[in-house]
Amino acid sequence: MNFLLTGAPGVGKTTILKRFAELLEGQVAGFLTVEVRDESRRIGFDIVTFDGRRGILARKGLDSPYRIGRYGIDLDSFERIAIPALKPTPNNILIIDEIGKMELKSDRFRDVLLRALDSDATVVAAIMQSSHPFADSIKDRSDCKIVEATRRNRDYIPERLIGFCEKL
Repeated sequence: MNFLLTGAPGVGKTTILKRFAELLEGQVAGFLTVEVRDESRRIGFDIVTFDGRRGILARKGLDSPYRIGRYGIDLDSFERIAIPALKPTPNNILIIDEIGKMELKSDRFRDVLLRALDSDATVVAAIMQSSHPFADSIKDRSDCKIVEATRRNRDYIPERLIGFCEKL
């Protein structure tokens, strides 16, 4: 079974996945997407793996043919860091933050994501709430349970996810 964490932008999906990983103390693989700030302004996003690698996902002003709003996407950096982190292992839970518009610019990411979801590994992933053909096809899979994060329930979701995983 795979678990898809959805919710409005800014509700805390990354924070939930980070706390979930901390509770599992090293039993996870995958990556988080973290904001990069210059003082108080967000200037981009980085990919940070659970084995300590970090790379650029997107930056304001980055010259790239791949863009989402004001952000240029560094697909080479993203694929170099994120793709190797998505190799499922039997004893680890695979955390993917996130299945969103920026990440879905990568065909390689889409392929590796589908292989991970089809594997025996448990995948816990944040997924964009808005409609997108590829993301919607993931949400419609029978082997994926959707968990919606809200401001009211977000503090309880990490423990709830652990409970789901323990039942498998």
